[in-house]
Amino acid sequence: MKSIAFLVPFLVSIFPGAAAEYSEGEKLFVQEIRPIFAEKCLACHGDKPNKLKGDYDMRTRATLLKGGESGDPAIIPDKPDESPLYIAVTWKDSDLEMPPKENDRLDQKQIAFIKKWIELGAPWINEQEAGKVPVESKDGRVTVKTSGGTTAAWTNRRYRPEDIWAYQPLTNPEVPKHPGISHPVDAFIHARLKEAGLKPAPRDDARTLRRRVTYGLTGLPPDPEKANQNGSWEKLVDELLASPRYGERMAQHWLDVVRYADTAGFANDWERPHAWRYRDYVIRSFNQDKPFNQFTKEQIAGDEVSPKDPAARIATGFLRMGPWEHTAMSVAAVTRQQFLDDATNSIGETFLAQGLKCASCHDHKFDPIPTRDYYRLQAALAPTQFAEPAVPFQKWESREFEKRRTHLKNIQATGPEMITKLDKEDSFGRIKKKRADYLKNAFKRFSPSAFSVKSAGTPKTRILTGGSIESPGEGVSPGVLSVSTFSLPVPTSPQGRRRALAEWIASDKNPLTARVIVNRVWQWHFGTGLVASANNFGKMGGPPSHPELLDWLAGWFIENNWSLKKLHRLILTSETYRRSNAPPDPVKVGERDPNNRLLSWFPPRRLTAEEIRDSMLMSSGELDHTMGGPGVFPFINEEVALQPRHIMGGIAMPYQASPTRSLRNRRSIYVFRIRTLADPSMEVFNKPGPDASCEKRDETIVTPQVFTLFNGQTARDRAVALAQRIANESSDQSTRIEHAFQFAYGRTPTAKQKETALKHLADLEKHHRSTKSKQPKPATSVRRQMVAEQSGELFEWKEHLITEKIEPDLKMQDLDNATKALADLCLVLFNSSEFLYVY
Repeated sequence: MKSIAFLVPFLVSIFPGAAAEYSEGEKLFVQEIRPIFAEKCLACHGDKPNKLKGDYDMRTRATLLKGGESGDPAIIPDKPDESPLYIAVTWKDSDLEMPPKENDRLDQKQIAFIKKWIELGAPWINEQEAGKVPVESKDGRVTVKTSGGTTAAWTNRRYRPEDIWAYQPLTNPEVPKHPGISHPVDAFIHARLKEAGLKPAPRDDARTLRRRVTYGLTGLPPDPEKANQNGSWEKLVDELLASPRYGERMAQHWLDVVRYADTAGFANDWERPHAWRYRDYVIRSFNQDKPFNQFTKEQIAGDEVSPKDPAARIATGFLRMGPWEHTAMSVAAVTRQQFLDDATNSIGETFLAQGLKCASCHDHKFDPIPTRDYYRLQAALAPTQFAEPAVPFQKWESREFEKRRTHLKNIQATGPEMITKLDKEDSFGRIKKKRADYLKNAFKRFSPSAFSVKSAGTPKTRILTGGSIESPGEGVSPGVLSVSTFSLPVPTSPQGRRRALAEWIASDKNPLTARVIVNRVWQWHFGTGLVASANNFGKMGGPPSHPELLDWLAGWFIENNWSLKKLHRLILTSETYRRSNAPPDPVKVGERDPNNRLLSWFPPRRLTAEEIRDSMLMSSGELDHTMGGPGVFPFINEEVALQPRHIMGGIAMPYQASPTRSLRNRRSIYVFRIRTLADPSMEVFNKPGPDASCEKRDETIVTPQVFTLFNGQTARDRAVALAQRIANESSDQSTRIEHAFQFAYGRTPTAKQKETALKHLADLEKHHRSTKSKQPKPATSVRRQMVAEQSGELFEWKEHLITEKIEPDLKMQDLDNATKALADLCLVLFNSSEFLYVY
């Protein structure tokens, strides 16, 4: 960050005191040494007294000087060069390097502080006394006003201004002026490039840009029939923003953050029959361009903000998106607290980019979030109870249920069959009951209820010492983050607490919320946000690359009624977005901006797991654009589908695909998501697990991806379908190749590519004439084993499948030899970088 001058009005003045009472060494200890120990050392040498690394305790001066298991003193007062602790932090002795991880090493200034402190006799001030010690602002660090920590030392802790930038009000910066640059985004970006002495890449070609923006806004490739149509860039952006596919793409981003799944998770992974209504609410909200502040309030407190609005009731399913497990063997108070902890942290990460979980046990180690604030926020959620109210299906919700209901009835009719019988007990009876219970729950998908919450009761919230419900401390009233310069009162009555919290989070005056969503949108288009850690705007998340641009965008966003579509349009019409992916001076860029944080060129990306699947379906002509409704079940690897999945006291039913091709070929966002059963073909391409918020997807390159995309059944079936689609249109090989390239890439092949492809087809057709393709028959049943709970005996049963009632996909053996060869070519196209990457 170039300047911190704008922080001055926000920051609280230094703690006053009489300097004569304390020595230089004591003040140095309070001001520098104690924070270093807390941040770098105590996790291993004090926070867990029963698990001290090297038997070294740094919580008191006596144990600090004494040393650990070596028996040698760790500090020799007045003699830093002879003190093992000082030697360790310098990393000059390869046998003694602390902290042991490279990323945790102390910087030179911190090492100098430790040396000076030891030279001054290594004085110590206890926590109670530390709050009285005056601190000086020689290095620009400041104290911040909060509701107060559990110790005076924490309350008066000093922060570097650049570490607490996110909590200050928006700065309303002026747009830099540059000759020939009129777009505000480009103006801010150009200013940083000019400082670094870098030139921007030129605008990319029209085809690349069309593909880039179409994937960016819809998650699908451009329609080949429209690929060569002329029209303004602004018109194209507007058309894509108006497409129903836009909401599906943006919802995928949002569902990553909120951890959407259709089941509960853990060992009690039951279906959540109405979770799909929340997913559809999110899609519709993006398509409607619902103001983001309204979108926020509905998810946190829709039942209190708009109690008569069905969509608002459905929206509160957000609070229940986390994994959840409560059984007869669980302590209700414990699982209840787990829910409250989960919801509190989820709100913090999702809307405020502030992880709060660690503050449940202690004052935040890095950010100005006292544990008292954590429980004040949690008190606002304390009256929240689970609810499944009757909410009639709305006209905008999909209700094409019959095929799915019939499918479940067919499954219900099969039932398990005993193989090994036990005389002493009926465990098998429990299996059948568990299966019946699971199906009964699954049929609720089609009933008009909402996966929601309500407010009830008047629970008293207390600070839990160490985060344990067995150690309740002082009571707290509901409130908001005290570090914020903007506050709103939260009522103590059960009703209205969440609404007040939501109003504070979604307020125009809140410095965090607009910044956070603007940063997420930027990340959705450029791969990395202006703040690289989209879920963490605290110290450990790092500063923004363009702080003025971030604040300008956040202010503009608020002024434009929190409209996401307008924000997308603003970003996408900039030259910054339309740049080539090739830096004009790669050597200089590599030296001055190796991570492309200044955006002199556009960063390419690989398609996400869902985009890969959806793109293959679109290319093959199989993609069903029907929107909404309960989740669908595409074919997945059979071994994974049929593996046993334990659910408290029994084994869940085998995974069985949806009955028709049209259902199975819906967009990936509509695929039923089971927490304890991931589709390996999606997982290998970095689809995140649903148990933790995903701020940004990984993009790894690993060998199993090759096997999945070249040998996996999903990719091969899509190649077969594409080949048949092309064969139905033409019998001429040259024309077929042109169509294959058009459907896969949105372009015609070059002369060299056509020549190579023609030879490849000829060779493959010859191969298929001499080779008979054989497709293994799908399983019709699966054998299960389980140990009887009371006797410990092993018993077995057969679970029947309804394979014969599931419409099969087209397979290789269904094609003639020429079309088989074409399918092989289509599979190659699906495996190419041109298909898998957006440039």
